[in-house]
Amino acid sequence: MHRNWDRMTRWAGIGNNRSDAQMGRSDEMVDEMKDGVVAVDGGPDTIVDTLDAGTESHAAGVDASVEEIAQLKAEKDQLVDRLARLQAEFDNARKREVKERADAREYTVGSTVEPFLSVMDNFQLALKANGTAEQLRSGVELILKQMEDALKSLQVTPVESVGAQFDPRIHEALGSIETSEFPDHQVLEEIRRGYKIRERLLRPAMVRIAENPAQIND
Repeated sequence: MHRNWDRMTRWAGIGNNRSDAQMGRSDEMVDEMKDGVVAVDGGPDTIVDTLDAGTESHAAGVDASVEEIAQLKAEKDQLVDRLARLQAEFDNARKREVKERADAREYTVGSTVEPFLSVMDNFQLALKANGTAEQLRSGVELILKQMEDALKSLQVTPVESVGAQFDPRIHEALGSIETSEFPDHQVLEEIRRGYKIRERLLRPAMVRIAENPAQIND
C-alpha cells in the first residue's frame, strides 16, 4: 500500500513542461504501472484458487465427519443389540433357575412324603377296624414300625437313649432317679424319643437319668 502511494506521488509531479529526464522517469513509472497491473491481474485468480482449495478441504473434513458419525452410530447399534441379547439371556437364566429350584423342592417334598402315604392308609384302616384292644394295639405297633422304616429310608434314625450314658449333646435330662443298681448318669427312662438325620441332631431325647449316691460320694 505504501509502495503504491509513492508511485502516485511521483506520477503527480509530471506536468506539461517535462524534460527528457522527466520523460524517462515517466516511462519508468509506466513500466512500474504495468508491473502493478500484472500483479493486480494475478490477484483474483490466486484468491479463487485459495478459496477453492479451502472449500475442497472443508468438504473433505465434512465427509470424514459424516463417515465417522455413521461408524459410531453402527457401533452404538451393535452395543445396544448385544446388551439386549445379554439382558434376554440373563432373564431366561433367572427364570430357569427359579423353575429348577421349584422342581427340586417339589421332588424333595414328594420323595419325603411318599413313604408316609401308606402309613396314613394304615391309620385310616385301623380307625375303621372293629377289633379288641389287643388287636388295635398290635395294629398300632405295626404302623409304628412302618413309620420307623419310612424315617430310616430318609436316613432319619432315633437317638440312643435308655442304657446309654447321659450325653448333653443329644440328651435333655428332665429329672433323675436315685438308685444303687445303675451307674450314675446312666439314662434309665426315655420320655420323648430324639432323632438325628445322618450325624446332625434334629431334636434331643428327653430322658431321666440315674443318680447313684455311692458313686457320687466316691
